[in-house]
Amino acid sequence: MVGTDRSDMVKAVSDPEKIWDIIIVGGGATGLGAALDAAARGYKTVLLEQADFAKGTSSRSTKLVHGGVRYLAQGDIGLVREALHERGLLLKNAPHLVKNESFIIPNYEWWGGAFYTIGLTLYDLLAGKLGFGRAKHISKKEVISKLPNINQNGLYGGVVYHDGQFDDSRLAVNLAQTALEQGATILNYFRVVSLLKNDQQKISGVVTTDVETGETYELKGKAVINATGVFVDDLLQMDKPGKKPMVKPSQGVHIVLDRSFMPGEDALMIPKTEDGRVLFAVPWHDKLVVGTTDTPIDEHSLEPRALEEEVSFIIRTATKYLSKAPTRKDVLSVFAGLRPLAAPESGSSKTKEISRSHKLLVSESGLVTITGGKWTTYRKMGQDTIDKVIEVGKLTPRPGVTDNLPIHGSKLNVNRNDHLYVYGSDEDKLLALINEHAGWGEKLHPDMPYIQAEVIWGVRHEMARTVEDVLARRVRALFLNARAAIDMAPVVASLIASELNKDDTWQKAQVETFTDLANGYLLEPYRPQTN
Repeated sequence: MVGTDRSDMVKAVSDPEKIWDIIIVGGGATGLGAALDAAARGYKTVLLEQADFAKGTSSRSTKLVHGGVRYLAQGDIGLVREALHERGLLLKNAPHLVKNESFIIPNYEWWGGAFYTIGLTLYDLLAGKLGFGRAKHISKKEVISKLPNINQNGLYGGVVYHDGQFDDSRLAVNLAQTALEQGATILNYFRVVSLLKNDQQKISGVVTTDVETGETYELKGKAVINATGVFVDDLLQMDKPGKKPMVKPSQGVHIVLDRSFMPGEDALMIPKTEDGRVLFAVPWHDKLVVGTTDTPIDEHSLEPRALEEEVSFIIRTATKYLSKAPTRKDVLSVFAGLRPLAAPESGSSKTKEISRSHKLLVSESGLVTITGGKWTTYRKMGQDTIDKVIEVGKLTPRPGVTDNLPIHGSKLNVNRNDHLYVYGSDEDKLLALINEHAGWGEKLHPDMPYIQAEVIWGVRHEMARTVEDVLARRVRALFLNARAAIDMAPVVASLIASELNKDDTWQKAQVETFTDLANGYLLEPYRPQTN
């Protein structure tokens, strides 16, 4: 395996004379996709992320790899076709993380079956050779057998169609590893504090601070990419103070419930809620993720919080469709993510009307900004961005190669009944850690499947630096059961400390910080009982 030792990577950025071909700011789906595309073409590439990979929007998705049934309804055929093509490539390149999931739309109007079957047949046709399976109408009896808890009052039947489902932050970690294997330098906890410009006022690099040490570095580069998601305007302000904002954030909230609310393997898709959106209830890691909302907001943050009305809306909508109705006390975790939607030009503020296709912008200084889009199209966004950067940075043109590039961990036919399947081809190497220390085979919490070896693996091979990195994004405990995650924090802190040579003060601070953060994922505050 390619080394992920932080000190080696810091050394790589500490030579002030080195000139990078491409400097990427932002370590979410878009930045990582661009870094992998650039490195795979052979460009000298560095990526800098102010927090952890996928800390923002990219770990807070609905966990779908999809063409976007909603965009089909809006008539955006081009966007849907592109996304369905990318969905097929993602299943091929990361089969350990992406799976074909069947979705059921229950019909409570007599015309619903024919209407949705026709629309979803077009959806399948647009996917071409990379299709996931044809949509079909199913009877009321079949709907009930697949979704035993569905509300049967007025149910006529249903339509089943296929889309992709995945683990978002695990894919981000694997993309970072793949980019490293292709020769990129990838650093989390490196904040870009200003941009460097030459005498002609063209971008010539960045100034970045190592968040862990406080040390500042100047990096020279032929091109700089702003892939900071909802934070794009912060970098655009550094480039040109007073610039009109490019992004209008919209908040999407999900609640996580026990699988008993929908015990089958199929997902539920509600095509039209009271606010005109679609709502999904999707089985994920032995839990049920229900969402999402769409709330325009005015400020962006790394830790957005669910609003009371958003949680109520999801519970209210789920109650209409499930015979076992969820209540607030059933919510194991609630997470909020911000979508970087392109700001509307005229007075429209309806976020569901703002385009989800990605936008590339080149400033007068040569700063290349990529925004919009979604996880499914991360690869195409990366490719389009690097194509533009070749032109802006006058780099020697080389063709993109990521459409057939397997992503780190890629493995066919993983056993999804074993939670370690997300490690793909790394699973055996992870389990071998137990030979080094038998205790690492023990579970971190009785209610969750994770073992201590996963913490060690996350630190040694996946660039995890904090308790939050491990419990939110290397294993998904925070998103699946926030109370259990709080209980796990002390042992996780101790394991990380032993790997990174941290003292008791660091451990205590980590546990406190994580407990405060995790309480933001709960509807009622929780403090573990101390013995």
